[in-house]
Amino acid sequence: RPFDPTNFLVHAVSNIICSIVFGDRFDYEDKKFLNLINLLDENNRFQNSIQTQLYNFFPAVMEYLPGPHKKIIKNTEEINQFVIDIITEHQATLDPTCPRDFIDAFLNKMEKEKGNGHSEFTVETLSRTALDLFFAGTGTTSITLRHGLLILQKYPEIV
Repeated sequence: RPFDPTNFLVHAVSNIICSIVFGDRFDYEDKKFLNLINLLDENNRFQNSIQTQLYNFFPAVMEYLPGPHKKIIKNTEEINQFVIDIITEHQATLDPTCPRDFIDAFLNKMEKEKGNGHSEFTVETLSRTALDLFFAGTGTTSITLRHGLLILQKYPEIV
């Protein structure tokens, strides 16, 4: 029977990125994980709206106008808070001799750069980098896998 593998691929890719960045995988029924995926999906759908594109060019003007760009900002803040909570938890349980994931490695580097006033290793940079990895990796990798499956269906003799 035909089926759409999009959700399965997005969940799998997101979970792999979570294990690398956060050091933990989520159950596929976990409410926080599903909420995170839904926020990412919603942001992807709103990216191509005219209001969002106008916001990219005229943020000062669009700040006062309603539209999906407001929802993207709200969703991104919610996802950022999710990441900040995980970073805070990692800071409390950090063992510098045994990094568990990307966040621990970054926190170790932050500690080494503590005396450097020009260091870019800050909690804000860590949260933005984790968000970038999550945003960029989830969509592009799952879409690439989906297209790969379509190619395999179209040309079964290759397998």
